[in-house]
Amino acid sequence: MIKLVYCLTRKPDVSPEKFHSYWLGQHAQKVVERQRALRALKYVQSHSVEAELNELLRKSRGLEAPYDGVTEIWWKSADDVRAALGTPEGVRAMQELLEDESTFIDFGRSRVFLTEEHQIF
Repeated sequence: MIKLVYCLTRKPDVSPEKFHSYWLGQHAQKVVERQRALRALKYVQSHSVEAELNELLRKSRGLEAPYDGVTEIWWKSADDVRAALGTPEGVRAMQELLEDESTFIDFGRSRVFLTEEHQIF
């Protein structure tokens, strides 16, 4: 399976509470409504928690600030991703989600990439 990993940083003018509420509520519903056009099999959101513990981890390693969360979307194969992006419905779905994301995600401080899992245990 192919997985899209999207490491999210909220816009500076969006509070953490508003970010997480909107992402889990309204944005998630928009993704659900576009699942068929995207040909996606699974969609998961992981929200950052425990700010104090995250800060300890960050400082102990000299790292940048943590992301506000991570989205994961699974497809059966890279060909399924290409097929979804090769249809007018898939292109429209991606564009609509991008427009929505632009209201709460800081694209310049976020990252997105495709992965293939290798389960170790």
